[in-house]
Amino acid sequence: MSVAFHCPYRQSTLLQQALSPNKMRVAFLLGAGCPVGVRVKADDGSVGSLIPDIAGLTKLVDERLRSDDLYRASYIALMERFAGSPAPNIEGVLTHLRGLQDVVRGGTIDGLNQQVLVDLDAAICKLTTDVVGKDLPEKTPYHQLAAWIGGISRSYPVEVFTPNYDLLIEQALEIHKVPYFDGFIGSREAFFDLSSIENDRLPERWARLWKVHGSINWWRTPSDDVVRKERSSTGDRQMIYPSHLKYDQSRRLPYLAMLDRLREFLGRGQGVVVTCGYSFADQHLNEVILNGLRSNPTAMCFGLLFGKRSSYPEALLQAGKRANLSVLAADGAVLGTVEQDWRADDLADHPLHEVAVRSPVVEEDKPPGNCQFTLGDFKSFGAFLAQQLKRSDDEVDDRVS
Repeated sequence: MSVAFHCPYRQSTLLQQALSPNKMRVAFLLGAGCPVGVRVKADDGSVGSLIPDIAGLTKLVDERLRSDDLYRASYIALMERFAGSPAPNIEGVLTHLRGLQDVVRGGTIDGLNQQVLVDLDAAICKLTTDVVGKDLPEKTPYHQLAAWIGGISRSYPVEVFTPNYDLLIEQALEIHKVPYFDGFIGSREAFFDLSSIENDRLPERWARLWKVHGSINWWRTPSDDVVRKERSSTGDRQMIYPSHLKYDQSRRLPYLAMLDRLREFLGRGQGVVVTCGYSFADQHLNEVILNGLRSNPTAMCFGLLFGKRSSYPEALLQAGKRANLSVLAADGAVLGTVEQDWRADDLADHPLHEVAVRSPVVEEDKPPGNCQFTLGDFKSFGAFLAQQLKRSDDEVDDRVS
């Protein structure tokens, strides 16, 4: 067996140890792959994702707008502007649509006037809400993450960052009675409060939740206030996905404040960020992460990738430059800037065997493969956290007895 390999058991143990100390600053970045990893049974008996990924969401929105008599013509006119270029995902469509709204003023572009563009923006956000506004089923990795956050006493609050618009992590935290702060204050129409974010005087047992691309329950009112509430009122505009255009500071504030929290977390002393379901395809998020790791060598990021590492060229590229960015995929990893496959021999008696690592696949008439690292699957990562929480409880019981 070649000595040129990484050991998945060692890396999963290192991750477990990094998350164990109660004085370690810990953050999670939950990408679009997390709700995809929650599997549910449909009425016809088939099993699929609770919420589709960006590609699936884009396809659903595209199909529904092309079949809608009210929006078909304006949507097709908008999409024809991308002719000759790769088809954009839903976030690319929103970015372009909002850019047109800023320049069209009182005129028209390709037959699209200001009101048509505003209506189309609202329709896309409404369809997005219909797709991602799902209730969390029972016994999911979100529940295990919420239980882990609430189950370990810490000197620093656990921070959760997510570009997802859904309300799944909120539901899980509330089910497990974990108090959290998301930048908004109030009940009926919770208002965005920057000073509370900056002062951050809440107890450490309160988790922090930062939705860096907005949420289906964020709204901008006609008076230009940003509020969080269940449903809109007349004149409200839904705040899903920042287009990263050069808006004035007040219009971009919620998004910028959330990104600033990630920037501040990485730039301040020793800390661990664990990403799951995140493909490293968002250049704005990558910039914050990489600049933070570059400026603070004591910060560490574990990027847990689903499937083969060849599907994540940007993650491999960046991990090859930063020793404190480790990316771990099913078939191998980049650790300390070195890319290697996982080891070929398994350790069946290791406590994380079948939790974080699976034995090599054996096929007839083929040489054995290598071990498979499973934590890039949100379901496996949830089980990993649940095992760590159970181990912590067992240690407390041993001390008491």
